Amino acid sequence: MAHEHHHDDAHPHPHDHEHGPGEPRWKHDGVRVVPGNQLDGNVPSTPGMDRKAAINFARVGAQKLWAGTVTIHPDAKTGAHHHGHLESVIYVVKGRARMRWGEQLEFTAEAGPGDFIYVPPYVPHQEINASADEVLECVLCRSDGQAVAVNLDIEPVEKPETVLWVDPTHPTGGV
Repeated sequence: MAHEHHHDDAHPHPHDHEHGPGEPRWKHDGVRVVPGNQLDGNVPSTPGMDRKAAINFARVGAQKLWAGTVTIHPDAKTGAHHHGHLESVIYVVKGRARMRWGEQLEFTAEAGPGDFIYVPPYVPHQEINASADEVLECVLCRSDGQAVAVNLDIEPVEKPETVLWVDPTHPTGGV
């Protein structure tokens, strides 16, 4: 599908400029690949988990999102925390995630490989590896280029209430 692209000299476009002789700016300012073995572990963390940044402002210039990985060892759980004004999406790659949330972490739901978890802004939560012998590996995306992790001092309830995942596509829910 072809389209015309008109240029207005008063409003230059980033791709109009050259970096070097014959070198379009897109070569250096276009798509970026961050190899999985070059993730940045120097990010705000929560006890019990290993977060690593792949995409953020410092690494690739991302303005409106943060993405990286989270690894939680077998039987481990994170401390209670929230991510301020940021929305978070967690995609489970391997293992079984148990999420707890609420003022006293009184609600719980589980997710497995291929499942997505949405965490709204300011929701106190805790990630738990529900497996005693398998590492939990997830991909994490946030709605801003910064990594916010506010650790909380919450005493969780003894027996959390199970809550089914419910969305418009699956109104009857499911774990």
